[in-house]
Amino acid sequence: MPIYEFRCGRCRRRTSVFTRSIGGEIEAVCSHCGSNDMSRLISRVAVVRSEDDAFSSLDESSLADVDENDPRSMARWVRSMSRQMGEPLDAEAEADLDRMEAGEMPDDLGDGDGGDDAFAED
Repeated sequence: MPIYEFRCGRCRRRTSVFTRSIGGEIEAVCSHCGSNDMSRLISRVAVVRSEDDAFSSLDESSLADVDENDPRSMARWVRSMSRQMGEPLDAEAEADLDRMEAGEMPDDLGDGDGGDDAFAED
């Protein structure tokens, strides 16, 4: 049961129309002004991927330009990965990235206090 979107030719507002079947005749009427001068729109779609699918689609070449000793470079890479994965960063991560973009290494990564050891527990 699809929902189609239309733009009204008179008031230019968007209206969604629910239909019971695909391919049937749709008589769209603007829910805002009542006009039937409607143009069908291409709607956005969302693709749900598993975490494994998301990781397998990452391009390892994106690491080629990353300098692990440069906090600015690391911050750019983390923001890029966040966008690619579709995962927003929490406030703490955003604050750390802001500091990294200013050239500062966050305390938990730069003090030699187990930053690398945290990943060695496999």
